[in-house]
Amino acid sequence: MVFACLFALVAAGRASAYTEQELSLRMDDGVDLAGTLYEPSAAPPPAGHPAIIVFHGLGGRRQDLAFLAQAFSDPFAVLTLDARGHGESGGLVSIDGPREIADVKAVFNWLAARPEINRSRIGAWGLSLGGGAVLRSLVDGVPWAAAVTVQTWTDLFSALAPQRLSKSGAVFNFLSSVPQNRFDPSVQAIRQDAIASTNLGALRAWADARSSRSQLGKVKTPVFMFQGRRDFAFDIAQARAGYRLLKGPKRLYVGGFGHEPSTFPGPDIAEVASLSSKWFTRYLIGTPADFAPVSLAPSPWRGKLRTYSALPATRKLTVRLGGFDSLAGSGRALRASGPLTARVETFGSPQVQVTAKLSGGWSRLVAVLTARLPRGGEIVVSEGGVNTTGLSGKRRLTIGLIDVATLIPRGSRFRLYLASSSLAQNPANLLYLNLPMPASARVRLGPARVIIPILQSPVSR
Repeated sequence: MVFACLFALVAAGRASAYTEQELSLRMDDGVDLAGTLYEPSAAPPPAGHPAIIVFHGLGGRRQDLAFLAQAFSDPFAVLTLDARGHGESGGLVSIDGPREIADVKAVFNWLAARPEINRSRIGAWGLSLGGGAVLRSLVDGVPWAAAVTVQTWTDLFSALAPQRLSKSGAVFNFLSSVPQNRFDPSVQAIRQDAIASTNLGALRAWADARSSRSQLGKVKTPVFMFQGRRDFAFDIAQARAGYRLLKGPKRLYVGGFGHEPSTFPGPDIAEVASLSSKWFTRYLIGTPADFAPVSLAPSPWRGKLRTYSALPATRKLTVRLGGFDSLAGSGRALRASGPLTARVETFGSPQVQVTAKLSGGWSRLVAVLTARLPRGGEIVVSEGGVNTTGLSGKRRLTIGLIDVATLIPRGSRFRLYLASSSLAQNPANLLYLNLPMPASARVRLGPARVIIPILQSPVSR
């Protein structure tokens, strides 16, 4: 509904504001990329139109973001593309590998060479896969004048295999979003390892070639990072790390969109589009504009942001959960707390600390932290897992959970599920799949402690 309303607002009265041209751009390996170029109807200024290239997500196509291109297309020229292996484009998908970044460079150069375009005033807007391409192309030298990234990664390995344990369900879903015959052999080669958390050295090398974090400290380009409050694929930590490293003008917005359990667009899409447009207007045209360094959209969205001069301050809430459980196969341990005496809002990565005695090849431990609401129902606060392959005997395990912003009402009771998969919490929770372990695998769990970063002052109600 929000998406439809925004599209209607953008389209209303805009038919004469821009022209639209379908294109086919040939890459140096003979592959054609399909694109749409939106240009202002008015004559270009003497230096040419400032321009924006818009990049979609994995499994998407350029039409998905047509509403955004139309919103930007006055005063900007806007080029949308079907990425290699997507939509009407040819070629194979390697998930922001070197070939796709070469495409980004070629497309930038093609647009910059057009006489009506100001080559020194070209920006990039990227969603998920597209955001990863924008950041990687930045560190690889594409001279963007400004950039906006939305719900993407800065370090792909830590995003999808934190603590050396793959988010197997999320990875499976990503790899199912594109027909298998459209994947490059480099993706086919890591498919099973990426799901099963095996051959991690090769997997890390593959992911590093598609990541930007290690080189973001040299980037001085203005970058606005939009990240989802509750995105279990690319969490707040991915943008938080990038935001700290960037050396040029930078802003961070945490809002109501993302990968599962959120969606894009979210309820605050009009705010995201407006701030993106203002960012490009500021750095591609030079129009003065003020932006809060950090913004957090409350949940539910009511049209007003909480702004900060730096990352918001948090304090630690510690929850101790006693008990002993012995698990085999798909068994689970469940610990529960007393009721919360006040509402709290998480902001950061919770930690679960638990004593464990491992035997028989027990290879992973997954923790799902939920809140049982006072009026009934249960929400997943966060979750995570640790790879215990090769470990045995008594251990003190620390499991880092996904960095999210989640409101927990007063009177709620925390529930901590410990098992070999997230399905043990709920069969519909497919983030960590129930992959095989030896029949002899066992774990005995002792007392647990959960340390939760919470905002000093909640923004949501």
